Amino acid sequence: MYAVSIDKETINTMPRVSFQGRIHVIDAISQVKSAVVALRSAGMVGFDTETRPCFKRGERHKAALIQLSTDTDAFLFRINKTGIPNYLKAFLEDPDCIKAGLSTSDDFHQLARLTDIHPDGFVELQQMVKEFEITDMSLQKIYAILFHQKISKNQQLSNWEADQLTEAQQNYAAIDAWACLRIYDYLKDGNFIPTESPFYHELIVV
Repeated sequence: MYAVSIDKETINTMPRVSFQGRIHVIDAISQVKSAVVALRSAGMVGFDTETRPCFKRGERHKAALIQLSTDTDAFLFRINKTGIPNYLKAFLEDPDCIKAGLSTSDDFHQLARLTDIHPDGFVELQQMVKEFEITDMSLQKIYAILFHQKISKNQQLSNWEADQLTEAQQNYAAIDAWACLRIYDYLKDGNFIPTESPFYHELIVV
């Protein structure tokens, strides 16, 4: 049996991904409507969320950030400050607005702790990549397989409820959503042929 997969050592030799678009931090309800209008005009967007990490037993935090990105603009909604306003909620529930994400059921569970929400119009990339014989399920590995670049995870465990997000946090958050959109577009357009990938190899079953 053959499949497409990659190891961490190979990823670490790859150049690091950078986001060249514009980043918009949405931390006031008054900013939400115009951001959603821009997202709706894009047709397809990438999606992700961030939650403050827990380091103590029994500690639990709610989702702090929703990232939605077009090809050129990433919108970081600081829902720990704004909640999920109606314009944003309606966008997340709109079946006609395509949103690509990874492990979205976990994100939906987190958002449901904040409000009564029924997300629709989502493409789950972990299911999509199986059609291309990709067995790795993490964003970093899938992106590396397709684009031969490394997504840094250095900011993953940072404080997403901080009063101000650092530039590093903003870039990390933007890349995670933008990368989901790029993966979706690349696979949808038929640009990836598993048997032509350098990471296509025989699976060793132990």
